[in-house]
Amino acid sequence: MPTEVSLAAPARSASRLRSGVMLLALASYLMSMFHRVAPAAIAGDLASAFDASAASLGVLAATYFYVYTLLQVPVGVLADTLGPRRLLTLGGLVAGAGSLLFGLAPGFAWALAGRTLVGLGVSVAFIAMLKLIAVWYEENRFATLVGAMMFLGNVGTMTAGTPLAWAAQGMGWRAVFVVIGVLSLLIGVLSWFLVQDRPAALRHTPSDRPAAGSGRVAAIDRGAWLDGLRVVLRNRATWPGFFVNVGIAGSFFAFAGLWAMPYFMQVHGMTRVVASHHLTVYFGGFALGCLVVGPLSDRIGRRRPLMIGGATLHALGWWVWLANGALPPAATYALCLAMGVVTASLTLSWACAKEVNPPALSGMATSVVNVGVFLGPSVLQPLVGWVMDRGWQGAMAGGARLYSAADFRSGLLLMAGCAALGAVCTLFVRETGGRNVWRG
Repeated sequence: MPTEVSLAAPARSASRLRSGVMLLALASYLMSMFHRVAPAAIAGDLASAFDASAASLGVLAATYFYVYTLLQVPVGVLADTLGPRRLLTLGGLVAGAGSLLFGLAPGFAWALAGRTLVGLGVSVAFIAMLKLIAVWYEENRFATLVGAMMFLGNVGTMTAGTPLAWAAQGMGWRAVFVVIGVLSLLIGVLSWFLVQDRPAALRHTPSDRPAAGSGRVAAIDRGAWLDGLRVVLRNRATWPGFFVNVGIAGSFFAFAGLWAMPYFMQVHGMTRVVASHHLTVYFGGFALGCLVVGPLSDRIGRRRPLMIGGATLHALGWWVWLANGALPPAATYALCLAMGVVTASLTLSWACAKEVNPPALSGMATSVVNVGVFLGPSVLQPLVGWVMDRGWQGAMAGGARLYSAADFRSGLLLMAGCAALGAVCTLFVRETGGRNVWRG
């Protein structure tokens, strides 16, 4: 009996440590998701506060994605070399400072600087979380755990819908971002003291191979990171997931992250509260899909069928918006829910990228395909705004521009085309069977 107790105690301690590590990674990711889509719920407030056109508003929202896009590959390299602990600490501090600046910004330029710092800080969250999952858990649980973490992290996007709209009306949007900034600073400080890059048994493993029976990988040699990055970039199997994310995530976040609220209010005649309810349902569907897609893929041992089916349905959903004018509430809620659910199929792109590259390069591999998630919205958000500004007839309300249904239709066509591109690219994704198939 004493022997059993002595073995069980370290196991419980390791389990608690792992849970604490993932909780902080999740908190950081939740903040990144909140900031990603928050401009949609307060688009009117931002337009009034900074006298912004649709194009300017698009640039302000997309700045987050510009920074995120540029940093994804460097973040992947740093996740494999410096480790997630340092990334989460620095990211929390920078994002916190950016959120404070955004909330206190006296003008558009200051808000742009704050949004840029936010993008810089939160750009590390997702890749750091993926790296921690790859190191702390067994390989055959990767897609399931990523889906679960994304489900929980999408609480951040759901709070950026109705709750943010309510909070903005009650305490003002500026106060909300100040509070979020303080929380981000706290997450950064706690990450320094509580996060560990890998389990104790792997900290001194010299090989790039997984420790025997662990299903986990050791750290890559910091001097070999450039060679590792070349391996990932030259691997043709890495790239289909990248283009899937450009198309599917690009259209999803361009719409839900900025243009959905104005579209629902100005084309469908919804109040701000009702429109924010639709945004919450949209992200609720995405969260639900994340919870289902990963475990289902791991259970059936297939990636491609779920990615192809989800991307195709997502692309078709845009034509429902385009083919109809005002829809009944039941139809708009159902469409938001359905498009959110099927969009979650893109989450398998990270599992596929990890499984077609060397295990020690999981951070770099997932970061490369993750660039597509942010490249798409970074281009689409301001491009949609530019197209809408070209048709604007000068109508104003409360200091913000009003656009016609025809203006929004032009923007929707751009997003529908991008979604179709993503659906086509799923046909080129390599099936891995839910396991690493790298053969060097």
